[in-house]
Amino acid sequence: MDWWELEPLGAPPDPDPMGGPASARALLRLFGHSERDVRVTLYRDHHAWCPYCQKVWLWLEERRVPYRVRKVTMFCYGQKESWYTDLVRGGMLPALELDGRLITESDQILEELERAFGSLGPGMTDPAVLPLRQLERQLFRAWCQWLCVPSRDGSQESSGRAGFDRFAERFGLALVADPGPFLLGELSSADLIFVPYVERMSASLAYYKGYLLRERHPAIDRWFAALERRSTYLGTQSDFHTHAHDLPPQMGGCHASGSQEQRHLAGRIDSGPWPILGPERPDPETSQSAPEDAASVALARVVKHRAVLLARNPLGPDGMDRPLRCALTQLISGRSCPPPAGSAAGLRYLRDRISVPRDMPLHSARSLRSALERTAGLDPADPMASGEPIPWRHRRDQDPAPFLATPTPSPPRGSSR
Repeated sequence: MDWWELEPLGAPPDPDPMGGPASARALLRLFGHSERDVRVTLYRDHHAWCPYCQKVWLWLEERRVPYRVRKVTMFCYGQKESWYTDLVRGGMLPALELDGRLITESDQILEELERAFGSLGPGMTDPAVLPLRQLERQLFRAWCQWLCVPSRDGSQESSGRAGFDRFAERFGLALVADPGPFLLGELSSADLIFVPYVERMSASLAYYKGYLLRERHPAIDRWFAALERRSTYLGTQSDFHTHAHDLPPQMGGCHASGSQEQRHLAGRIDSGPWPILGPERPDPETSQSAPEDAASVALARVVKHRAVLLARNPLGPDGMDRPLRCALTQLISGRSCPPPAGSAAGLRYLRDRISVPRDMPLHSARSLRSALERTAGLDPADPMASGEPIPWRHRRDQDPAPFLATPTPSPPRGSSR
């Protein structure tokens, strides 16, 4: 299919970006208020990846506080904007402007927001919340000790796993201490403190350790499932692939166990098919089934940014145009479309650089990755060719700068498949 045929098949834009479901692309959220009522500006990362930004973002969405968003480049993705480093010493994220006053450090931001707008359930300094905040830091340290410290022998790997399991079990016990799936009963700031890193733990431990957090700890699985019934969380939720490859430069390296299960899961997370455990076992990434518009949302996102995607691909615009249209034809119609010889590496390069939720939601990313992988497998010259490896010291292959003013040219009526 040609671009002029594909473009109308993409999902229409969100009809209510200011008050509808949470979205990584929204720059102004009003929730029925007037723009004059906005007292808050949230400075967060372009990639919607920063865990501390996610915590504040979720709080604002749950409390439905009107806010603006200004996006900033994280250090490992590219050059941080000078206007931001002039504003915030060191350029650390997130930052929040409240009534003209700048606040940094995510927990301090939440405490200031609670004072201004009221808390979400028990507040950050509530006696019931303080020990949970400490538990989150203990769980975080146990995760880092297992994931980020190289193991010289099997005993170190086992002790790292046991240490993490111990604190994950404590988190599970805290989740069942009160009725309902959340800490302290109803969803509160206590839960939002855990969300960002437990999401990253689930992804990274599957990829690097072959460890399925949700399968091993039912209370944590129930907690995730309850979060996934909230549009606020779904709008901020990432996926295993994005986290597994964004974490190494942020964490100073992630060390794989090398077990058979680890290698199998890493291969499925990278290349599919999805769900990564197949239809026989619960999906460890999400409890939600794919929405009907998953493919059309993915198509719309690619069509919007096709000029930059083509220019940044190793095959170049001329070499990648037809292979990409073949993959999108497969995505939206289900029809196989063999690409030109030598296309597989370029298709897999793009497959590996889809970011959730920056580019699209989880199920849309799965649909697009699957279409790219199936199309690459039809390459008549080398169906097994890999794209350029994902860097692990930085992610400047994901520099957002070229996408910030993406032109949307009229679709050419050139040669179709």
